[in-house]
Amino acid sequence: MLTYGLLFMMWAEPYQFGGATDSDMSLYMIGSIVGISFFFPTFSLLMMRGLGMVESLQLKDREERIIPYVSTGIFYLWLSVNIYKTTIFPYIFEVFAIGATIALFTAFFINNFTKISLHTVGVGGFLAMVIFTMTNASVPLYDLRPILLGVILLAGLVGTARLILKAHVPQEVYGGYLVGLFGQFAAVFLLRMLTS
Repeated sequence: MLTYGLLFMMWAEPYQFGGATDSDMSLYMIGSIVGISFFFPTFSLLMMRGLGMVESLQLKDREERIIPYVSTGIFYLWLSVNIYKTTIFPYIFEVFAIGATIALFTAFFINNFTKISLHTVGVGGFLAMVIFTMTNASVPLYDLRPILLGVILLAGLVGTARLILKAHVPQEVYGGYLVGLFGQFAAVFLLRMLTS
């Protein structure tokens, strides 16, 4: 979701990136997000599977999710700190990355009690990021309302798919949406506290 969020922001508000979208810097930014938020966690999960630490890549049991949560959380925390400390990413993407990290660790905590849907956590955070982008756009280049409606539809489809596949019960799906939204709002609050 971090990669989708970055691509969406580069398209919706390219001026927030200080012209980086027209240079090699954009490839560096996309590559760093894809590498740390997707390839490293995927490689870690494949290693865990190869070592017999998890039975399958679907992580169907709550107990199986603990170590992948921790490893992915470490990568997301590393990424969030680097994004916060550098100046190449705009504030709204800092919020998104830190919010995704908060949501991931919140889901990890909730996983001790119930198997929350990580798919809906991700799409809930993405929805919040689109809303924040719409409300914080100083010079909107595009009408983002159709995008917002599309993301709401996508969120509904993701939740419905998780229910149809019987991977989760409704409370786990709705809880995922709430955790994703919570992570983004918590990130806004945290960053406001750090900058004031």
